[in-house]
Amino acid sequence: MNIASQVKAEGATDVASGGAAPVQTPVALDTEQNQPLALLTPEWERLQLLGYCLGQSRQGKEIPEEKLQQLTRLQQTVRALRQQNGYWHNLLGLELSELEIDILVFVVGPQFEPRLGWLYQSLGGDKGEPYPSRALIQEFLAMEAHGSESLIRLLSENAPLREQRLLRVEKNDPYSPIKPEPALVAKILGHDYEESCPPGTTRVRGDASWQDLVLPEQTLAMLHEFLAWIHHQDQVVGQWGGKRIGGPVALFAGPSGTGKTLASCVIARELNWPLYRVDLGQLVSKYIGETEKNLNKLFSAAQNRKMVLQFDEADSLFSKRGEVKDARDRYANMEVSHLLTKIENHYGPCILTTNLRKQIDPAFARRFQLVLEFPRPDKNARRQLWQVMLPPRAPLASEVDLDLVAKSCPLSGGHIRNAALHACYLAAAGKSEVNLGHIATAVWRELAKEGREVSPRELGALAKHLPEAVYDQS
Repeated sequence: MNIASQVKAEGATDVASGGAAPVQTPVALDTEQNQPLALLTPEWERLQLLGYCLGQSRQGKEIPEEKLQQLTRLQQTVRALRQQNGYWHNLLGLELSELEIDILVFVVGPQFEPRLGWLYQSLGGDKGEPYPSRALIQEFLAMEAHGSESLIRLLSENAPLREQRLLRVEKNDPYSPIKPEPALVAKILGHDYEESCPPGTTRVRGDASWQDLVLPEQTLAMLHEFLAWIHHQDQVVGQWGGKRIGGPVALFAGPSGTGKTLASCVIARELNWPLYRVDLGQLVSKYIGETEKNLNKLFSAAQNRKMVLQFDEADSLFSKRGEVKDARDRYANMEVSHLLTKIENHYGPCILTTNLRKQIDPAFARRFQLVLEFPRPDKNARRQLWQVMLPPRAPLASEVDLDLVAKSCPLSGGHIRNAALHACYLAAAGKSEVNLGHIATAVWRELAKEGREVSPRELGALAKHLPEAVYDQS
């Protein structure tokens, strides 16, 4: 008699649909207690007993009556963990089937009970990995051959276990190990978890809000439209039958310092997702085939993760194409095509930025969902930027007229941010209020960063407030 038949003969639920846990004494469940790992003891012990049963079955031996009674006796204990509002439901917030929870328990078990890892290896798992394969799970649960279809479906790329980044399946064959995602282990431990940056990216941190954006109404409206592509995808695709495409992908075009990265930070904050800046310098390689491999690693790591990807200096990649003269040109075009395909097929927001909109090939631009313009701020916008960028509790001298400051020098938003803070530090160092001399000095320093000779005339009405010592130093 096989495992499943013997369990059924004892009146227990079919092991394949989530059999009982083998422990000597039923565990009283209290999901409010601060001992989450103790609650999972029945799950781990059940797996150990199922492994014992599998070993007995392979040798053609009968399973002792007392072992089957353990499975039967604790069936209700394990089911309590798995019912609605039970441990797993409260932990993950997902409606998972018995088999899905079985898979989770099999895969995450070795993280907390090392004997399970050794057990899997002794029963034919990967000798170098203490994790189960799809084939081993199928045999543990005494599933018939057709049962593999259910496992394949529940472990597919778009199934909840992978879409919610609970499990990782590196290869889709029956004998490759299935691993838990670090986020799942952290959830069980009750720890906060911050996922590592995808290869070739750095995390952009910022606490920007809509109030920090000083942009034309049309640009602000289009930022909200970009969010609509993300917020309402389920409705348009799932309910209305719209075609599912990757992205959305947006191009943010405008001079340096006009708020492109700040807008990306606002988008990420609105979604409550991390923002990652892609460093193409780390991904592009002079060796044939390496660039494609690096891009594949990036998008594989980003798959099914809630994040915003930002690609800077898009004009360097998506510029107007010239005549193909040699193999290097052909290979460069292949790299760009591969990157664009990856971006288009990635199910998540991608933002490309450029300071040189006119250099972008129109053929590429047509493949973006939105193109947003970030112009240099006019006088009214500059006044608003000075108002926003000066710290709210900074003491301003009565002579400080932000209208005068705004019209004096046509700085970008990034320049104004730097100048406003520099003026405040000058005032703090001098133990005084922020005056026009501090602001004029800060603007002068900002203009000098461009590496050219600066004339006081460029400061407009602020020129007369520039200290002579500052001008003489230059």
